[in-house]
Amino acid sequence: MKVTGIRTIPLLGETPPTGWSRGTSPNENLHTLVEIETDAGLTGIGSCFTTTALVDASLEVLRPLLLGQNALEPDRLSESLLQTSYWHGRGGAVTTTLSGIDIALWDILGQALAQPVGRLLGGSYRQRVKAYASMLFAEPPVLRERLLELTGRGFRAIKLGWIGFGRSNRCYDELLVRTARETVGAGVELMVDAGGSEEFWPHTYKWALDRAHMLAAYDVSWFEEPLSPDDVDGFALLREHAPVPIATGEALTRRQSFRPLFERRAVDIVQPDTTKVGGLSEARRLAWAAYDCGIAMVSHGWNTALGLAADLHLAAAMPIASYVEYQVDSPYIDGLVTTPFRLDEEGCLAIPSGPGLGVELDPDAVARLSRSVGAR
Repeated sequence: MKVTGIRTIPLLGETPPTGWSRGTSPNENLHTLVEIETDAGLTGIGSCFTTTALVDASLEVLRPLLLGQNALEPDRLSESLLQTSYWHGRGGAVTTTLSGIDIALWDILGQALAQPVGRLLGGSYRQRVKAYASMLFAEPPVLRERLLELTGRGFRAIKLGWIGFGRSNRCYDELLVRTARETVGAGVELMVDAGGSEEFWPHTYKWALDRAHMLAAYDVSWFEEPLSPDDVDGFALLREHAPVPIATGEALTRRQSFRPLFERRAVDIVQPDTTKVGGLSEARRLAWAAYDCGIAMVSHGWNTALGLAADLHLAAAMPIASYVEYQVDSPYIDGLVTTPFRLDEEGCLAIPSGPGLGVELDPDAVARLSRSVGAR
């Protein structure tokens, strides 16, 4: 089965806030879908965590290497594309584009074999996984209202991040966390994301250690990105002394970029983004590398319904997988597929059981959100 075509589908018009200090417009294009066609009539869909302009530019490099290749060999083909595109990126937009290609190829393989992708990635260790709601901080009254809404929807784990936390003072940081804990009670897990990948992040080890001690008093499950993503020495020191688990990894691409974190045992939890790091093929390699180092892996999932589906399949294929990230109130997740994701009574999401990724895009939603026509 040969690859015969590839096209991009931008997502824009309803882009949710990101927490970036520069702000985010609803018309900002942060995610791009990739559709791969084959000579057998099968089409696969993937997702890239970058703008369509960068994906289209990267395809100038990758398309000639992809067309005519065997669509049923995602792992080999993706690694070949990574190897042959060294001079054009070694990460960044080219690797992010390859992420969407790889996810789409796994989708094709699953359809061709009438099997869910998770089974093809190594087997189904589980049929469901706990979803944590991923949201931005807000002023305490709004924060309290939002948290009650999310627990009412059935979430039993919630991650709060960016806006407010680490941008003012310790008292305000603690007010936010205390408000969250008092609102949800002891039965709901809380995580805190400082957002250290924001531009010109000002905080270093001592700030992070101080906040980690504060978070421990509120039984926070992990402290995410308290330092700049490249501060491996700082993460190693923090992980050794912090009373809560330390997490990072969403800003990195390619497995080689994660090696220092593994070699230094610099984190408790590593968080590659499947739509950015190189796709499911690369994310699976990272998951096993983390497992061998005694480091947990939780996929970063601030992306799309295709990214969430890919993360669910990866969680199915790993022997230990405790969570999947669910960005709440995003039209690119909740409104993009014909059958929306639903939590069960314990706050878990079912692993899609259909062929391939097991989700179907809503053509009307794709046309609206891409300002185009036609979709799978």
